[in-house]
Amino acid sequence: MEKNILMMTKASVFSTPGKIIFGNGAASEAGNEARKLGAQKALIVTDQRVIKAGLVSAVEKSLKDQKVAFGVFDRVEAEPHAQIVDECAQVVKDGNYDVIIGIGGGSSLDVAKGASIIATNKGKILDYAGVDMVPHPGLPKILLPTTAGTGSEVTRTIVATDEVQKIKQALRSDFLMADIAIVDPLLTISMPPVVTADTGVDALAHAIEAYVSAEATPFTDALAIEAIRLIADNLPAAYTKANNMEARFNMSMGATLAGIAFNNGGLGAVHALSNALGVEYHMTHGRSNAVMLPYVVDYNRIGNLKKYARIAQAMGENTEGLPLNQAAEKLVPCLNRLLEILNIPNKLSAYGISEKNIPNLVQGGMKRKALFAQNPRDLKEDDVRKIYTSAL
Repeated sequence: MEKNILMMTKASVFSTPGKIIFGNGAASEAGNEARKLGAQKALIVTDQRVIKAGLVSAVEKSLKDQKVAFGVFDRVEAEPHAQIVDECAQVVKDGNYDVIIGIGGGSSLDVAKGASIIATNKGKILDYAGVDMVPHPGLPKILLPTTAGTGSEVTRTIVATDEVQKIKQALRSDFLMADIAIVDPLLTISMPPVVTADTGVDALAHAIEAYVSAEATPFTDALAIEAIRLIADNLPAAYTKANNMEARFNMSMGATLAGIAFNNGGLGAVHALSNALGVEYHMTHGRSNAVMLPYVVDYNRIGNLKKYARIAQAMGENTEGLPLNQAAEKLVPCLNRLLEILNIPNKLSAYGISEKNIPNLVQGGMKRKALFAQNPRDLKEDDVRKIYTSAL
């Protein structure tokens, strides 16, 4: 923390949604918040799994209570293609909706965010890929996560798969920030164990990468290290017992803090190198980050021994009296033990990937090399190859 304060030679910007409502039962506030935003007709953006789990009912009731008309777009799929965002935006336009309510995992929230800006800007979603490319504000949006992982409800980023270029394209804009983020831990109870595990490690990766980012600030450090502690302490319990509400509550808090942290501090090589796993091998975002996390941390460790040692300590490792390098060395085994508890294989070979696939992975990873700028250690193509090879 002290080093960051001394090294901050320019002003930093700290962004959050307009309002965050957190707590058990908070989903019932959606209608009231929509009314405050001037909603006459709201579109709920979600997926079939969320609908079948009954997670939309509290929001629908709250909208009815506030006499806000609504419709439902439930065609979101995991790792959504850009076309889904454009289709949702067309529904918004055709239906004259004036507020968008996203309910679900990161895919549903990203589609809701993307549709909100395409509803008020010309063209298609991929026209605005990049940083601050969106010219005009989108429709007001309320976002409710049903997982404790992606942090999309508190970030200015969305990701959509470009089927032509075979890459996940990221869009970053203040116009993608939620007007209202409603985080209700009760919505996460229906997550299957595998989803709890994958999204939970995704949140952990967000927090770790934000904490060691070259763009970290005292604000992001405070949020990230607390997120790491909360996730390490509660993810195994949430994974093994779905209705453990203390664990679910703390996981939702940890994921939200991690989301705010990386929204302001940035990500790094874990997310860059996981990209190809999702596009080429259709691994979920959380699972691909989980697999790559220990190997990237092992490579990065010498880039910031002090912070990696602090992460190990936050995850429960006894580092008292150890030199920094030995304390930091404890982190990779700690991460691998966590993956073992969560039944997440930590070798790429377990997912049908072999040495012959390495060139394609390297090519895919290098497509996201812009994320290397925040990484605590520089990477060249040969370094990327070595990391993937070590993960086999």
